[in-house]
Amino acid sequence: MRITKRIAFAISAAALMASLGAASAQELNLKIGTEGAYPPFNNLTADGKLEGFDIDIANALCEEMKAKCEFVTQDWDGIIPALQAGKFDAIIASMSITPERAEKVDFTHKYYNTPSALAGPKDSDIKGVAKADLAGKTIGVATSTTHFNYATQTYTDSEIKGYPTSQEFLLDLANGRLDAVEDDISVLEEWLKTADGACCKLIGQPSPQPVEIFGEGAGIAVRKGETDLVNKLNDAIKAIRANGKYKAINDKYFTFDVYGAES
Repeated sequence: MRITKRIAFAISAAALMASLGAASAQELNLKIGTEGAYPPFNNLTADGKLEGFDIDIANALCEEMKAKCEFVTQDWDGIIPALQAGKFDAIIASMSITPERAEKVDFTHKYYNTPSALAGPKDSDIKGVAKADLAGKTIGVATSTTHFNYATQTYTDSEIKGYPTSQEFLLDLANGRLDAVEDDISVLEEWLKTADGACCKLIGQPSPQPVEIFGEGAGIAVRKGETDLVNKLNDAIKAIRANGKYKAINDKYFTFDVYGAES
């Protein structure tokens, strides 16, 4: 009888261990790639801490998916190749969903959508954002971005100066080395509140903002064919929009809903 009980206990214990092992195997572990140089969306502080809207959204999505996540910082120009090489599993870095990028990665639905804008010195003689308004001017913009694509295609009578990050061209604008810069309106508005940004003002927003250049909004990029991860992330985006977590994060950084119109 004791032998029978011992056998039964052993079988039960083995079943429990197998169950725990299966649960552990199903745990979602993700590495999230981000730039860390694009406030207020993602920024690396002096003490090495990542902060910003993208970071808070990523943490909320990971919590919703019950996933264990860690962040990896990566220069913008190499962020898609790094994803493809397996350095991380997803990019949450304000990446616009465009047809060109969709040939290289798969995207979730958007998690925000804000317009492009131009800024310049407060004493600038630039009156608008049309091609003629910027003729002969030097415009700073980050390379490998939708803003760079728009500027090079639209302002053909201007000098377009490319930079690795927005922080670098904003510094040049503040120091009088540029006539204007183009970037996300939220990034520019946040910078204008700083001491360096006191020099400058918003000039305006290009209109219309062509979807074929700017895309449908910012999405999360994953490697091609990872449909299951895309679905999990889409479900999580929908969930945090519904349960109020998205709004709490939104209101921490912005005075308006950055998600934009429902699609």
